[in-house]
Amino acid sequence: MTVNRPHAFTAPPALADLERMADEALATIPEPLRRHVQNVLIRVEDFPDEETEQEMELESPFDLLGLYRGVDLTRQSVSHVRTEIDAIFLYRRPILDYWCETGEDLYGIVRHVLIHEIGHHFGFSDDDMDRIENSDFD
Repeated sequence: MTVNRPHAFTAPPALADLERMADEALATIPEPLRRHVQNVLIRVEDFPDEETEQEMELESPFDLLGLYRGVDLTRQSVSHVRTEIDAIFLYRRPILDYWCETGEDLYGIVRHVLIHEIGHHFGFSDDDMDRIENSDFD
């Protein structure tokens, strides 16, 4: 699926701009996988909250581009009553900082972070995702 992405900015992209990019990126994920994240809340915030900063032992709030909060699919059970919804957070200011530092395509960064956090929802570790990204599937 090709998505038309005219993302030319004359000012720093707002929260709504990154939310739109995240929606576009989510639409590119194949339906058999996308249906497993339909109940996952996707939020864009400027920075992680203070509790998250402390929990993740961040040196700076710019150190975290995204975060999955919830119970991954490998640990979910019908016998366990859940009180919180699974959520993926994308952090606008750290993403924009990374974008400025690297010069990479902003949509590509947002899509990469979103897919990385979706990977956590599926139960993949950071190491699992690194292996997948660095594998040659030819």
